[in-house]
Amino acid sequence: MNVGDVSPSHTHGTPAGTLDRMNFMASKTPTPAPVAPKTRPADDDGGSVVLERRTQKTKPPQMYQVVMLNDDYTPMEFVVVVIQEFFNKDRETATQIMLKIHLDGKGICGVYSRDVAATKVEQVQEAARQAGHPLQCVSEPAE
Repeated sequence: MNVGDVSPSHTHGTPAGTLDRMNFMASKTPTPAPVAPKTRPADDDGGSVVLERRTQKTKPPQMYQVVMLNDDYTPMEFVVVVIQEFFNKDRETATQIMLKIHLDGKGICGVYSRDVAATKVEQVQEAARQAGHPLQCVSEPAE
């Protein structure tokens, strides 16, 4: 059978003109999509200003030291436990900080960003209040 021959016995129920139309559609070459014309940018008249981007140097955030103050009533052992719990220090380091507080009147427990330092102060003061101790803790800008 030739491609153009369409007879009812060879089309298996396809109408007579459909095969010719399908053959035509398959053999037709597609037309290319229209291409936009290329345009050149306008010539610079020399009066343009070009801004140069400068890299900004950001300063690291101000750090704050959490300082515990000595008092004559809070037990040394309580101070050690508070330093271990809220400042993640081992027992030996916490004891050294407690002795500095006891001997010098104050001691630095850690250095943090402002928000973290404020949270540490609140945690220490709340623990002291709940235990009935007058322990004081403050945050101040680190030097």
